[in-house]
Amino acid sequence: MIESTTDASSAAASGISKCPTGIFGFDEITGGGLPRGRPTLLAGAAGCGKTLLSMEFIVRGARDFGEHGVFMSFEESEQELITNVRSLGFDLATLVTTQRVALDAVRIERSEIEETGDYDLEGLFIRLGSAIDAVGARRVALDGVDALFASLPSEAILRGELRRLFRWLKAREVTAIITGERGGGTLTRHGLEEYVSDCVIFLDHRISNQVATRRLRIIKYRGSRHGTNEYPILIDAQGFGVLPISSAGLDHRVSRDCLSTGIDGLDALLGRRGYYKGSSVLVSGTAGAGKSSLAAAFADSVCHRGGRCLYWSSEESPDQIARNMASIGFDLEQHFTSGRLYCHAVRPTLYGLEDHLARLHRIVGALKPDAVILDPISSFTAVGNLAEVRIMLTRVIDFLKSAGITAFFTGLTQGSEPVHLERTEECVSSLIDTWLLLRMTDVAGTRKRLLHILKSRGMAHSHQVHQLLLDDCGVSVVAAASNPGEPR
Repeated sequence: MIESTTDASSAAASGISKCPTGIFGFDEITGGGLPRGRPTLLAGAAGCGKTLLSMEFIVRGARDFGEHGVFMSFEESEQELITNVRSLGFDLATLVTTQRVALDAVRIERSEIEETGDYDLEGLFIRLGSAIDAVGARRVALDGVDALFASLPSEAILRGELRRLFRWLKAREVTAIITGERGGGTLTRHGLEEYVSDCVIFLDHRISNQVATRRLRIIKYRGSRHGTNEYPILIDAQGFGVLPISSAGLDHRVSRDCLSTGIDGLDALLGRRGYYKGSSVLVSGTAGAGKSSLAAAFADSVCHRGGRCLYWSSEESPDQIARNMASIGFDLEQHFTSGRLYCHAVRPTLYGLEDHLARLHRIVGALKPDAVILDPISSFTAVGNLAEVRIMLTRVIDFLKSAGITAFFTGLTQGSEPVHLERTEECVSSLIDTWLLLRMTDVAGTRKRLLHILKSRGMAHSHQVHQLLLDDCGVSVVAAASNPGEPR
């Protein structure tokens, strides 16, 4: 997991005390967590992750921060809650048994209720107060609280009871999350809760190009600075995650050291050095020109020198990559076995762009690689339009540069004319530090691969066109005019 960059000083600078959630990325965009001792409203439609976020807040508080909690649900039973969060790796049953978390399922059935006087929440206060005292809770989650007010005719009573509930929670000095369903034309079903909350967070679940994505937005946060953008949400086996999308700010430090390309001839063309550590590399070209072969050479070099490499494949499985690259002398299987090379193979159309970005953050945080290979980035255009893909790749480049990780991308180009070749469909070439172009050409009835170094920032490099040779001994680069045997 990637640790939050927010520290105690930044939380203090925000003006109010913060309660850290421990949720991936969330504390970073909120400047330290939720407002301590105050209520937070979590609103959104069904399926957007409200229950999971509030439950993870309670579980991580008890497990990681020593703050016991109460989770009161108005929609699910206690056993359902325990079963549902087990898939996220949370042993809620043990936390309940050891009295670090109290679960309470409140059943509201309007057909069984007969009103004999003014509607109030006094019974809820007694029940919730007893649960808080039983475990010494510092955190509270009320999930689906708008079920309390179903069929309530008086808006005045509703407003008054909501205010009283929030005042009661503040008086108990507990950090609380209250979840509510999204209304038709308002943030919540009743359109009132957001006016009495110190912090309002909105979750959204939408469909774009037949791909579902979840997003989070902080509507307001009294007394604190916070991120105001929409942030991609990821829910997986590690729990709830929020991906900050701010750029690196162009203030990251750079390295003067280099990593070998894995090809002696190519190192020589790049000032006998290779790629700068922490830089971004793009290898573009037509189909079959050798883009993945250069990626494999780089991965093999990183692993042989004791580093770790993440290979993000959008077209081939790990076994297929290992088999294909063995034909040109690269034994990637040994690196897979040793754990130095990790391959994440997934079709781009399986998730949205934000989901891929969030998963990349997760994997990089866990693996801590020296290099990341995305092969190819052109496949992401099947998920979003060019503008969306460019934004996503810009965030990838900024994220990896700020972490000092060398990024290696391959991209497919269309056409054979220079005007087409010296252009990327993803429009990220201006962000790239080293750009290699591969193309196929016919010479006397033989297909040959040519390599151009279009640019390599910060180092002297060759401006000549060279030939790329692939055979069972590996990959080599020779002058285009020479022809020591026919290439494969």
